[in-house]
Amino acid sequence: MSLPPALSFYRGLMRVMAPFAPMILERRAKAGKENPERRNERLGRPKAIRPEGRLVWLHGASVGESLMIATLVEELGGIEPDLSFLVTTGTLTSASLMEKRLPSNARHQFIPLDTQSAVAGFLDHWQPDLAVFVESELWPNLILETARRGTPMALVNARMNEKSLRSWRRRPDTARWLMACFDWIGAADNRTRDGLENILGEPVPLVGNLKLEARPMPPDAHDLSRIKVALAGRKVWLAASTHAGEEGVVLAANALLKARHDNVLLVLAPRHPERAGEIEKLIRREKQSSVRRSQDAVPGSEHSVWLADTLGEMALWYAVASASFIGGSLRAGIGGHNPIEATQAGTAIISGEHVPSFQDVYDAYRTRQAVSWVDDAVSLSEAVEAIWDHRGPRIEAAREAVRAASGGALDRTVSALQTLLAAQADDEDETA
Repeated sequence: MSLPPALSFYRGLMRVMAPFAPMILERRAKAGKENPERRNERLGRPKAIRPEGRLVWLHGASVGESLMIATLVEELGGIEPDLSFLVTTGTLTSASLMEKRLPSNARHQFIPLDTQSAVAGFLDHWQPDLAVFVESELWPNLILETARRGTPMALVNARMNEKSLRSWRRRPDTARWLMACFDWIGAADNRTRDGLENILGEPVPLVGNLKLEARPMPPDAHDLSRIKVALAGRKVWLAASTHAGEEGVVLAANALLKARHDNVLLVLAPRHPERAGEIEKLIRREKQSSVRRSQDAVPGSEHSVWLADTLGEMALWYAVASASFIGGSLRAGIGGHNPIEATQAGTAIISGEHVPSFQDVYDAYRTRQAVSWVDDAVSLSEAVEAIWDHRGPRIEAAREAVRAASGGALDRTVSALQTLLAAQADDEDETA
């Protein structure tokens, strides 16, 4: 059967683009978006040696999926100690996180570009016994070639927002063709389950949101101890993963808090730390003083803002703040960010209403009154103040919400992957 036109066009385009791949990677490296020393991984020319025995390959886009993948590696590795693991992601931040988090039986590689030659080189080298794709990171050539080789494939924690589902509905033949490559799909939420069933015309199991059971990276113990000493006696709150347009609201709320309380400190952690320069200018315009974490500076009593312009340290900030505003939520179009790590760390959640990417999680929070909803500087300052005065949402209520929303996703996903591995082993025994 021939490929749908959209897939045929895409594969043709990738063949045309392949000769330009080294140049594209070089430009991205100069822009700080690629590791130049590991460029060959992106071209499907890995230098690392494939381990002996069965190899499970797990792929996710970036940091958000990395903690889920690390949790799956820990669970599967604990049950089947003979397994080795290959983890691929596409960002520098996720690579750094994986280096710190993965156990000795796992290694990280950058995902190859989705050209036929890079994908073939990657698969020829690693020859995985099981391929696990996380959420919605679906590269057509990677999926098609993996399936063509007969490698069992799973799509875990499948999560698609309404925009993604509308895009798939416009190309149902392409969606069905790609999804048919997977031997098992586990939907994270009702919206994704219903949308995929509508597109595929067959049942898709609702497994629950695996992200809710992902184990967070613990903060560096030495850094945490040092910072707690430095911030002793201060009223600390956090604005996490903020976007342009939100920092102004956050700083205005901080000014209101400073007017009513002594020793207020805002830890401001933008979603994209490279925006630190423009945020620093905004802080000065608002007549507030700051230091930058990237410069290894610790705020003194004269500073009201600590600009957390580093990567991979959110666990540290959650650990020192009693109240945390989760950004990407004050205006439509971003979708919100994951509040679960904050809850696991024991900090109270504050959010705007625009959180469609995590609607199931926030619905569980709302039901248990485990989140403070805000829409401007005044309501944000009041929410922080209520938490400081022990009138805010209870941490245990938020943890109950996380447990309720997960639906046992981790156990069900691990069981499905074990079944695929067992079937693969049986097939190999029959052909031996």
